[in-house]
Formats: sequence, C-alpha cells, structure tokens
Amino acid sequence: MQLILVFLGAILGLAYGNYYQGFVFSSDICLFAGLTMIMPTLFKVKLSDIKLVFEHRILMLKGLFVNYLILPIIALIIGLFTGDFGIAAGLFLLSVLSGGGMVMHWIKKSNADTSLGFILLFLNLVFVSLSLLMLHTFGEYSAPYFDTEYSQDINVESFAQGVIELLIIIPFILSRVIIFIEPVKNFIIDKQPYISKISLFVIIFYLFGLQNSQLLFELYDFEQELFPISIIAVLAFYFIIYFLARVVYNLESPFERAAFWQTITRYVTLALVVSTFSINTFGISMILPIMFAYVIQIPFAIVISKYKY
Repeated sequence: MQLILVFLGAILGLAYGNYYQGFVFSSDICLFAGLTMIMPTLFKVKLSDIKLVFEHRILMLKGLFVNYLILPIIALIIGLFTGDFGIAAGLFLLSVLSGGGMVMHWIKKSNADTSLGFILLFLNLVFVSLSLLMLHTFGEYSAPYFDTEYSQDINVESFAQGVIELLIIIPFILSRVIIFIEPVKNFIIDKQPYISKISLFVIIFYLFGLQNSQLLFELYDFEQELFPISIIAVLAFYFIIYFLARVVYNLESPFERAAFWQTITRYVTLALVVSTFSINTFGISMILPIMFAYVIQIPFAIVISKYKY
C-alpha cells in the first residue's frame, strides 16, 4: 500500500506542478511530517529513557561509525562511478541522513526498542549540521573530479535548527501534552495506520509538486541516460548497506534492531527538501537518486520487516 501511495503521490505531484506552476516550498511541510509521522510514536517514550544513551554507549558509537563514516565512503565510491556530479551528491546526501519519518514505524513493527529508536532518531537530527557540512565537504573536494565548479548555497546552521525544532522539539512537547488527554491519545493510536499513509501521500505529493521538481522533465528530455544510472546506483547502495548492517548488528537484540533500522533506512523526505535548495549547486540530477530511493526503500523495508525476530 505504501508503495502505491509513493507512486501515486509522485506522479500526481509532478502532474500538478507541470500544469499549475508548482508549489513554493514552505517549512510547514516539515512540521506536518513531525506531527503526523513522528509525534504518535512518542507516546511511550519517557524522559528517563535518556539513560539508554549511557547503557548502550557502545551501540551508539557503533551506529555513528557506520552512519557517518562507512556509509558516506560507500556512497562516495558508487557516486564516482556514476560520472555525474548531481547523482553522486544525491547519493552522498542519502548516506549522511540516517533514519527518517517512517523509521519509528519499522522499529515498532519489528519489535525493536522504540525508546532507543527515538533517541537514535533525535541524535541523527541533531547531527543534521554535521550531515550538511559533510555534503559541503563532498562538493568542495569532488567537484574537480566531475570537471565542474562548486559553491555552497544553503545556510547550514539555520536549516539544521529548523529541522530540530519542527521534527523533534515540537512533536515531543505536543506528545507530552496529548498523553494526558486519553481520548485524543487513543484516537491517534487507533487511527495511526491511516494517518501515516495519508501523511506519506501528502508529503510526497507536495515535494514532487514543488517548482524545482519540474526541472526533472527537462532533464529527461536532454539526459535520459541519467535515470537508469541513478536507479542502479541507488539499488547498489541499499543492497550494500543492508548486508553491512546484518554483519554489524545483532538482530536478536531489540536494541540492536533499533540501530539496524536507523542504518538501513535513510531520511529520504529530508534529503528531498535539502536537494530542492541545492540543485543550483549540484544540478537537477541530484533529485534523481532521492526520488528513486522512495520507490526502493519502502518495499525494501516492507520485505525486511516481515522477518520474524
């Protein structure tokens, strides 16, 4: 069902943007994602759960090592083979944005520890500044390889601050309020499967309906070969990180399963938002691997989540 919604949202979003000039980006979409996809998963999370950071510090360090060193190296190698600066940048951006709006859904579905899962999600969002700095470093040092120029076009500090506020702080505060309003909390929990599906469709429709996303039509007209190249690159990236995560994490442990999901899923929605601000620097092809990550990651996660732990 999620895959159908992804395709439908993307197609309708592109069609809307093509016929009606597209949306102008608003940060409200990030708040919408935080309230509908992250906030409902926080009802069982307690402030006392912060102690898990110290109890599982080795797992934390292992996750940071994998997500912010190994995966970027893998993405860099695959990206260089594509021969396209934009595709390489999009893949690299995926590699430094761990987790995502649906990661808590997969963590819960696989009976992993949701408290640790949220802490990992929080830490990954805190590290958005690091992720964007790594993207900047990638652009600076890889541009000569692709025989192009690079200039930073995004305010790292302000963007990271906005992400943390809209996707973590506001949803968490609101969840603390709602847990004391039993009827509202029970309604949200009961309707969560429908809320997450509707939210997924709205977010994808909106992002693919942005004015910048319409440049994909021009890219298809002049450089069609970049589309299959991007698909192959994204498939290779996901297969490699899956087998890497299976080796690194002990899936018998609910805590390690939470870290496992934070590694094999990427924050695709956030990556798409960042890429729409960065296409003047990296090129419109930067959106391609992120777009294909949507249609690869969701069925990929559905299949893995069916594994009985």
